[in-house]
Amino acid sequence: MATRIEMPKLSDTMEEGIILKWLKKEGDAVKQGEIIAEVQTDKADMELEAYDSGILRKIFVPEGSGAAVGKPIAIIAGAGEDISALLTDKRSTEAVQHHAEEKSSAPVETSLSQRSPETTVKQVSNENGGSRVKISPLAKKIAQEKNINVSTLAGSGPMGRIIKRDVEEVLSHGATAFVPRHAANVSTQQFPVSMMRKTIAKRLVESKTTAPHFYVTSEVDMKRVIEFRSALNATGEVKISYNDIIVKAAAYALRKNPNVNASWMGETITQHGEIRIGIAVALDDGLITPVIRDVDAKGLAQISAEAKDLASRAHERKLKPEEYSGGTFTVSNLGMFDVENFAAIINPPEAGILAVGSITEEPVVENGAIVIGNRMKMTLSCDHRVIDGAVGAQFMSDLKKILENPAVLAL
Repeated sequence: MATRIEMPKLSDTMEEGIILKWLKKEGDAVKQGEIIAEVQTDKADMELEAYDSGILRKIFVPEGSGAAVGKPIAIIAGAGEDISALLTDKRSTEAVQHHAEEKSSAPVETSLSQRSPETTVKQVSNENGGSRVKISPLAKKIAQEKNINVSTLAGSGPMGRIIKRDVEEVLSHGATAFVPRHAANVSTQQFPVSMMRKTIAKRLVESKTTAPHFYVTSEVDMKRVIEFRSALNATGEVKISYNDIIVKAAAYALRKNPNVNASWMGETITQHGEIRIGIAVALDDGLITPVIRDVDAKGLAQISAEAKDLASRAHERKLKPEEYSGGTFTVSNLGMFDVENFAAIINPPEAGILAVGSITEEPVVENGAIVIGNRMKMTLSCDHRVIDGAVGAQFMSDLKKILENPAVLAL
């Protein structure tokens, strides 16, 4: 029996998916459960399984194009089976039209320059004269290892994205043939908004317009955390980051302040029994928050290992939906970018997010004398529908005490 394959909902926030690659072509035999395509969602790259066996008779959405959830993307049927009814179906026609519209809205250059085909620059210039190259994490890693200037590459991936095969093509011809071009030759281009960026835009606008935010900032003496971390890492068995320690400390503070480990559900407020902390990870085209579960019940070594694994697979867009959903609180750390202090937007339906700045050396007074101290600022963004001012302040007070006496985290 002929089966129409529709774009599945592969994440809780997914509204549209992009076909990155068809692993089968029209006319190929397909077995039930076989992977037939790779789909880019707003969160990760997922594999699409065939639910029936047969022949891949028709592909509606080619590689690099998108389709809304529920729209047909292909047909599987018997070799001689009549599929004309599915081909003339209204939704199938809409899918073809959608692809045609996507092609018509492809990147259009608004200024032209003389350039060779080998060194076409795929960049978006901003008003300040800077530019951003769209490149996959794997391609970026290979380019860095081989010392290739990615600004000289033409991307063949979705929306002009530089992917692995583009870098490998450069290597096959010799990277020295690709000479960086003068910035004056860079053209201004417009690109469609990615699935991830669309979802981020929608959810954050909803958060700021529906959740009344207020902010509580504290400054922490990080001297003992620095000593604590150095002692742990001196063993050589594990390498604990400052963020691992902050996540663990936040879990302890959440256990003491369950009103913060909560969600606004409209008619009810849910206080979560389990502490599930999302860790903000920056990707090329957006932000994702992989979730560590039962954080207060795990040791620093386990938290560190899970955080590294989740972040690595987030960059590769290989996270499973359950690994980036279901969080009850989020930690966003920009300290590695030398950011002193900032306020983050709440990730609904969570009621709070902790923004962490860098550890800075500054003069402080200790025992009546001015000495060099190590300070770190943290800002808690609160949903006032769930968290009152005193509750947010108490959470920050408890968190500060834990970080200034971190030995408790080793228990």
